[in-house]
Amino acid sequence: MSTPTTTCPALFIAAPASGQGKTTVTAGLARLLRNQGKVVRVFKTGPDYLDPQILAQASGHPVDQLDLWMAGEAYCRQRFYDAACVADLILVEGAMGLFDGEPSSADLAALFDIPMAIVMDVKGMAQTAAALVSGLASFRDDIHIAGLVANACGSARHRELIEDALPPSIPLLAAVPRDPALSLPERHLGLVQAAEIREDLEARFEAGAKALEVAGLMEALAVLPPVTFSAPQEQLAIVQPALKDHAIGVARDAAFSFIYQANLDLLEQMGATLRFFSPLTDSNLPECDALWLPGGYPELHAQTLADNSAMRGAIQAFFNADKPILAECGGLLYCLETLAGYDDITHTMLGLLPGQGAMRGRRGCQGMQTAELPEGPVRGHAHHRSMSEGTPEPIAHGRRQRHPAPGEAIYRQKRLTATYLHLFFPNNPDAVARLFSASPAHAEPQHSEALTHATQ
Repeated sequence: MSTPTTTCPALFIAAPASGQGKTTVTAGLARLLRNQGKVVRVFKTGPDYLDPQILAQASGHPVDQLDLWMAGEAYCRQRFYDAACVADLILVEGAMGLFDGEPSSADLAALFDIPMAIVMDVKGMAQTAAALVSGLASFRDDIHIAGLVANACGSARHRELIEDALPPSIPLLAAVPRDPALSLPERHLGLVQAAEIREDLEARFEAGAKALEVAGLMEALAVLPPVTFSAPQEQLAIVQPALKDHAIGVARDAAFSFIYQANLDLLEQMGATLRFFSPLTDSNLPECDALWLPGGYPELHAQTLADNSAMRGAIQAFFNADKPILAECGGLLYCLETLAGYDDITHTMLGLLPGQGAMRGRRGCQGMQTAELPEGPVRGHAHHRSMSEGTPEPIAHGRRQRHPAPGEAIYRQKRLTATYLHLFFPNNPDAVARLFSASPAHAEPQHSEALTHATQ
């Protein structure tokens, strides 16, 4: 039986480094297309939580993260195919520089033959921008550079100098003016969460859309050749209803918001009912069989979390009833005895796990790892600027993608599983189902990488 295929124009928004304006351009373009009545589907490369929130608001549709190591080729192929069946254009925002990481943005673009637009902050350079993008284009022969988006361009003459220096094979797709009204607000782990600044973002999206339209980017997109997307030859494993009639309480507010949409989708596909609650403002837990405390910014709301003694008592009672809880990164910090923020003020947390948490400035930990859980291995990543001390002996550590040193600690107290790792649930649905199930797992940690959901 032949593999189903479909075609759709697609553009990969990449850059030579972080901080060049990829998200600003991607969000502005998504809003421009949306304003014109186009159906646009946006993806984000790599394990990012903040950019997808912004891109989802700009495009009006959920944004999936695509990572060849964490999610697997079959998963990425299926998501692209599904999007191509309904979209007028697919946008993919890259991560870091286009060749950074293993796998990199360039690896994803090359595998699916998606042309790349290079976004470059050209402040302080002119002809050098042409030299840099020419070097990027010639670094590998399996990628196609559709052109340059010159961001933070100072004037018409500035644009002219860059355009005249570009080789004929690399057109200037657009020159975006240097304008603070277009840039997106940032904080210590990246961009500010969309839910905190929705109205401000709306103004920036509209300004970005107008700037890109004036810059002529739509004319450049009109000549993009369609990309052929195919369904995966090896179908993803059928998700079993292992969590049928199972309710999972999910913390979701300004303090806990690092949640993959793919994780929520998988839990619902397995039959779970999701009941969202706010540790910041709610007094009681929803009726549920398990809890998920995801990552986020508890350090920015530590006093409010400490003051909400009713919620702390409710979660402590849930823990003492020996019900399953998954706490990731910010959720781990919330489960400790105390948390000291950047102001060095110590706040009382849940106390489900012995230990103290503290922020530690600009230095942080990040990287792709496999969580070696008793329920089975689940791939994910770490990204944090905090540390924990006085914690108990971990039951396991994350296995780093390409380094032999032990990764993040994985703790278990009663049915609480706590770690700095953010898990990508579709990587191993069976393990995730066991993690949230009513019956504790007694299996030894599994080390097999033979998962249909994560191929190397």
